[in-house]
Amino acid sequence: MIQVKRKDSKESTENMIRRFTRRVQQAGVIAKAKQNQYFEKPLSKRERRLRAIQRRERKAQKVQRTKFGRR
Repeated sequence: MIQVKRKDSKESTENMIRRFTRRVQQAGVIAKAKQNQYFEKPLSKRERRLRAIQRRERKAQKVQRTKFGRR
């Protein structure tokens, strides 16, 4: 559980909310919740990861070819 306390008695609630949302984003709570929102079969999860790896490899090859002046 993420907790935020007042730094001093003069700190506004807007600043506290801003610090809280920043900590939630850094912890990745929202990303995990969105990821677990729908059930995904383990097989399709593996396929999705493999496709992402292939995309990264193709992009790296494309960048390398452009450096050498090829298409």
